[in-house]
Amino acid sequence: MRRAAFIGALCAGLAVTGTGCGGKDPDEGTNGVGKLSADKIEAKAKAAATEADSVHLSGTLVSGGKTFTLDMRLKSDGGSGEVKSQDDTFQLLRVGEQLYLKASAAFWGQSESAGKLGDKYVKVPEADPSYKQFRGFTDMDVLLDGLLGLDGKLAKGAYTEVGHTRAVQVTADAGKGGKLSVSLEGTPYPLLMERAGGAGRVELAEWGQTFQLAPPEQDQTVDYGPQLPTTKDAGSPSAAPSKGQGSNPTNP
Repeated sequence: MRRAAFIGALCAGLAVTGTGCGGKDPDEGTNGVGKLSADKIEAKAKAAATEADSVHLSGTLVSGGKTFTLDMRLKSDGGSGEVKSQDDTFQLLRVGEQLYLKASAAFWGQSESAGKLGDKYVKVPEADPSYKQFRGFTDMDVLLDGLLGLDGKLAKGAYTEVGHTRAVQVTADAGKGGKLSVSLEGTPYPLLMERAGGAGRVELAEWGQTFQLAPPEQDQTVDYGPQLPTTKDAGSPSAAPSKGQGSNPTNP
């Protein structure tokens, strides 16, 4: 009986690594990245993200003490989607270097043009101080570079699922430095990033799927000139997430 108990315990231990005693290999049918070290898994995920043409990014970011909810589709030459904060909701569209901002009249506050700008796509001139900040929300490279940063000693975590896709976790400092879930199916894309210090949780999906970007219709577009009117808080939201914990980058 003692021998049977010993064999049972041994098999239970081996099953964790997916070997022997009739246990199912957890890496069977995967892309194999789960067998790699944490450092190599992270490197594979970053390389896959860098080589991708597009991504759908959704979730929350905390920057400058503010929480933003993002739902953005991004590619190398632009992006579109919605950004929400506690105070405002606005839509962004970038085609090449031309950036458009759509928000309610309340967003524009007491400016004389608020009534004309509400719910219209407003061209954001490149000379305006807020251009780079708003643009950061539509820049795939900037967002991914800021998001996919783990801070601390890496360790391979448990196998999990993100949606219906199997994934392996990489944690930094036992999760305090962030958690990254990497796909075990097909290309090892990042699927879920949980940022350090509670600075947000973002899902990354639809990697490489093509979508069209086009300027808004002319009758839905307002060209205010070389500078946007002051918004109700006399400022603009910070754009791209930094790799730190809840910092407020103004230069992505």
